[in-house]
This record gives sequence, structure tokens and C-alpha cells, in this order.
Amino acid sequence: MSRMAQPTLPINVLTREIIGAAISVHEELGPGLMESAYEACMVHELTHRGLRVERQKPLPVVYRGLALECGYRLDLLVEESVVVELKSVEMIERIHCKQLLTYLKLSKMQVGLLINFNVERLREGIKRIVNGLKD
Repeated sequence: MSRMAQPTLPINVLTREIIGAAISVHEELGPGLMESAYEACMVHELTHRGLRVERQKPLPVVYRGLALECGYRLDLLVEESVVVELKSVEMIERIHCKQLLTYLKLSKMQVGLLINFNVERLREGIKRIVNGLKD
């Protein structure tokens, strides 16, 4: 996967719009559903807001110049610029953040959102990860 086109919106505006969509989905559905339900609703909500969304986008692993189809997929890629990893877990663990950072590196994307819908207030379940920054 090569570096994608520039987003039509500034990245901060785009991530704010994605978070707003996630809050709308969470307010409507609440916590406790499977990740796939939130994913389908997020695609609907983001598309309704006029954003381009790719769901379950294949992500090859490139090793020494060889692209390996290992079955990795981005949950959502919004406007060819922001990787969105969705969860419905008890709590976000460090490994979830590392997973998203690895996806950012493999896809050569700069910004990702990790969104856990299994929380009372969605703002508590959102992490923004930026590729290129140290822990």
C-alpha cells in the first residue's frame, strides 16, 4: 500500500468528524454489541456525513520487498487518510495501541483512531495514535 492522496479535509477536522460519528453511533446503540455491528453503523454514519469509507481494507505485510497477503485488514480507512480500528472490549490494552501503530506503519498512514465502543461514555474509549512519535 503506497502513501495515499491528501485528505479533502484537514486531518484534525476529519478526525473530529469521525469521532462525532462514533459518538452518534454509541448514543444510539450503547455498549455491549459485537464489533461488527459498530463497524457497519460507522460506515453508514460516515457515508451519511459525506465521507469516503473503505471497510475491511486489505493490508499486505511487506518483508524485504515482498508483499505478503497475511490476512490483515484495516477496519475502516476514511478519506484515504485516517485508519480507524474498532473494538468492543472491556478496556483498551497497550497491545491494541501497538496494533494500530503497526497498521499505520504498514499502510504508511500518519493518523489513526482506536475506538472502543464497550464503555459508558465513548470519549473514554477513544485514543488517537500518530505514526512517527515515540511512546
